Amino acid sequence: MRIGVIGAGAIGGTIAALLERVGHLVEVTARGDQLAAIRENGIRLDGGWGRHTARVSAAETLQTRPELAFVCTKAQDAAAAMRANAELLSGITVVVVQNGLAGLREASEELPGSDCVGALALYAASYLSPGRVTVTTTANTYLGAGDGPPPESAIAAAQILDAAMPAFAIDNFIGAQWTKLMVNQVNAMPAITGLSAQETLGDRGLRRVITASLQEAVRVGYARGVTYGSIQGLDDRILRVVARAPRWAAQSVPLLMRRRMGATPNPGSTLQSIRRGQLTEIDYLNGAVVAEARTAGIEAPVNAALTALVHEVERTGRFVPRAGVVERLAPLLAKHDG
Repeated sequence: MRIGVIGAGAIGGTIAALLERVGHLVEVTARGDQLAAIRENGIRLDGGWGRHTARVSAAETLQTRPELAFVCTKAQDAAAAMRANAELLSGITVVVVQNGLAGLREASEELPGSDCVGALALYAASYLSPGRVTVTTTANTYLGAGDGPPPESAIAAAQILDAAMPAFAIDNFIGAQWTKLMVNQVNAMPAITGLSAQETLGDRGLRRVITASLQEAVRVGYARGVTYGSIQGLDDRILRVVARAPRWAAQSVPLLMRRRMGATPNPGSTLQSIRRGQLTEIDYLNGAVVAEARTAGIEAPVNAALTALVHEVERTGRFVPRAGVVERLAPLLAKHDG
């Protein structure tokens, strides 16, 4: 099958390499040094799903019409990328693999002639040098749309992807998006401190901040009428307990996340963007919680503070020491203690 992958970074590069490994004809889009490296040496994949060098076609935009496409850019780049490839995407299934809550809605607006479905990549992968992707934690990818059963297009795309990596079509995709947003609560702190996700979750002071932002985010979801989907060991029942629990007890969830990551240091996608000198998608992660809280008529001050700290690191290029993070967030946590 001819498959297009728009955005060959950590997530897209993994999808492209594994689909090529099982025999699909894969074309990717990339820019700059990443494009040059892929053209010269292919996508070099290693880590949890083994080693493979995928020889794929590569350009800044798709050059041939695919039969199935995956959009794997950063959230802030997705709309422009879809517009740039809209002609070749019209009339086919387009799978939007994106963090945050807006990706599938944006795709439906930008590609009215396409059958758009969403995907949540739960595996962790790092792209820290051009053309090379390392899978640090293996996990499933979930596809769907809306809050009901998955459409046939999601089921068909999941079957194709599942031949290359674990993938499933699921019910209540919107609820699963919100649960993934809770999982992504671990992304801000590595970007702020320069530490791995495991290090931040293992630090008592930083874990207290992450737990506070998680509890706040879960409560925002409930204020928005969300029924959380079941992924990554989290579901509506567990998150309802997290929302109500004292903070010392709610820390069990971030600790569970840390165990699931394994021993290989996971920088998280937000820190990877910082290290590459790129803008992060923090406005679609913690920033999305702030926006949803505003819509619900409430506040999300911890998530707002973390979003501001990531933007500070983007602007200054300097990480904040862990003690500095704890000191700066302490008054806020004391005011909103849970």
